Amino acid sequence: LSSSSGLTHESHRKDVEQVYLRCSEGSIEWMYPTGALIVNLRPNISPASYKHLTVCIKPFKDSAGANIYLEKTGELKLLVRDGDRSPSRVYCFGYDQGGLFVEATPQQDISRKITGFQYELMSKGIAADLHTASAPCRPCSDTEVLLAVCTSDFVIRGSIQNVTNEAEEQESVIHVGVTKLYRQKSKVFQLTGESGNWRGQIKTLLECGVKPGDGDFLFTGRMHFGEARLGCAPRFKDFQRMYKEAKDKGLNPCEIGPD
Repeated sequence: LSSSSGLTHESHRKDVEQVYLRCSEGSIEWMYPTGALIVNLRPNISPASYKHLTVCIKPFKDSAGANIYLEKTGELKLLVRDGDRSPSRVYCFGYDQGGLFVEATPQQDISRKITGFQYELMSKGIAADLHTASAPCRPCSDTEVLLAVCTSDFVIRGSIQNVTNEAEEQESVIHVGVTKLYRQKSKVFQLTGESGNWRGQIKTLLECGVKPGDGDFLFTGRMHFGEARLGCAPRFKDFQRMYKEAKDKGLNPCEIGPD
């Protein structure tokens, strides 16, 4: 978390402050914004790898007081307009497309304004998985499923207990009962209640039309801004078939117990 306050710059309303961030994910909180911030993302990796990175930002729901631009060699491209209340909107761009320039907008009372957003740096391949604009709801091929098992942030066997739709955010929340936990990067799936059942929530796009149904699925996906996002999710019996076929041919990219 990087935090800054504009009150210390009140006598210099056009001040531009540089901020350097070394973490691959985190958040910026700018209280009482005046002037501007230049946000320099400098992760602790080889500069040669920068061109393979995608940057995503997610403004806080109550963020206000500044416009957020993408800046490269003095040219500004508006990313987030002050007062834009698009809930859960995520803005992504290639690391080599420029940096972030956050400019305060004129305010009668800056003490009521806080500009803030979360950010994540990820490889372009992972970003493409999360933001497949062409066909976000299409079923995965056998090869894609087997690769997802090896590379996803979470892999679980489970059933759909319920689905709640969030129309404003254009998302569905899948409430999952976990039969077997193969892997999870963050503790999204946890033991709940006295029965000792594992449960968790996975988000996906509303347009995908996910509905509760019988039977077990293999759920895979990525963590994105602290939430589990759905990737490939075949029926478990279909996963067992494709895993066995690949294993018999020596083509499965990694080992995982299919039972």
